[in-house]
Amino acid sequence: MTNPHPINRRTFVKSALLAAASAGATSLAFAQSKTAAANPLPRWRGFNLQDFYSPDPSRGGRGTSDEELKWIVDWGFDFVRLPMAYPNYLDFDRSKNISPADVFKINERQADRIESFVRGAQKLGLHVNLNLHRAPGYCINSGFTEPYDLWKSAEAQRAFAFHWGMWGKRFMDVPSSKISFDLLNEPSVRADLGDQHSRANAVPGDLYRDVARKAVEAIRSSNPGHLVIADGNKIGNAMTPELKELGIAQSCRGYFPGQVSHYKAPWANKDPDKCPTPVWPGTINGERFDRARLEAYYQPWIELARGGIGVHCGECGCWNKTPHAVFLSWFQDVLDVLTTNKIGYALWNFRGPFGLLDSGRQDVNYEDWHGRMLDGKLLALLKRH
Repeated sequence: MTNPHPINRRTFVKSALLAAASAGATSLAFAQSKTAAANPLPRWRGFNLQDFYSPDPSRGGRGTSDEELKWIVDWGFDFVRLPMAYPNYLDFDRSKNISPADVFKINERQADRIESFVRGAQKLGLHVNLNLHRAPGYCINSGFTEPYDLWKSAEAQRAFAFHWGMWGKRFMDVPSSKISFDLLNEPSVRADLGDQHSRANAVPGDLYRDVARKAVEAIRSSNPGHLVIADGNKIGNAMTPELKELGIAQSCRGYFPGQVSHYKAPWANKDPDKCPTPVWPGTINGERFDRARLEAYYQPWIELARGGIGVHCGECGCWNKTPHAVFLSWFQDVLDVLTTNKIGYALWNFRGPFGLLDSGRQDVNYEDWHGRMLDGKLLALLKRH
């Protein structure tokens, strides 16, 4: 959700920033239980990797190396989330806007590359969470013209289920301890996906449930024990009661409040230079933010986990313009609230402006780590949680 590269993310909505699990009846480890006292999901901890984030694989930048995956494991982490753009693994004329027919043209060679990456990470001991960051008919990002609207088009919904059925089949032999399927990054409803300042609203819960059900059925058609996760509604912020009946987990976000996590982020602020200076704890634009506000924000998610629905924080972190000391003070509280309630997390990103490596902050004494710039204080904080 967070890194503007390689896609301009001005469409991310600041207002939403302010304001998921069983793997099915056959997977007892993740079974729902109304009397459960703790989060059914493992407290996975790790990072988002952007290897397949771009709609155009030729513009994806340098991928994550085997050496970097080993660093993640050696540092004590066990989870990576792969936010994918579905056009990344399609075969179509990229000089033209994608058509509904193109959406079904799988580039098997590129899909094989993704599968190979996933299985390589799993061999190292990492749980891999596959996510459609851009799905047929919807993405929180701009920068690509979709042929239809996922929330309005039955054709888009068929394509959505088709893609997830394909990935479910490719990993039909992999247990839910090693793979999970995160249906759609940060769902919302907007009047115009190309409008830079459109207001994001929650998808009607019954509509989100019906669209998700089609994808869940497609995934589990090849393995009924597959673990499925759904991002929170309204750009990841809102727990969705209507999804409970599907036997899937839900994924929250670690970006509240946006005045801290997205300070001066150009896609989240109309005028980045006029953003109020963030503090933590403290008052920003007349509004008090502190640990109690965080606990209130996460309470619906905590209650969901206590009710037997798995919860994981699929993205968290802070844009590199927030003063480092403020970031660490805020993030300590975020991670502590999550950890206290047995909710795992994945930092956005591993390498980049929100990341552990090469974040580009101006107020950090970086450590040279095999040629990468390592934020040692952030690593220490993550390792404590």
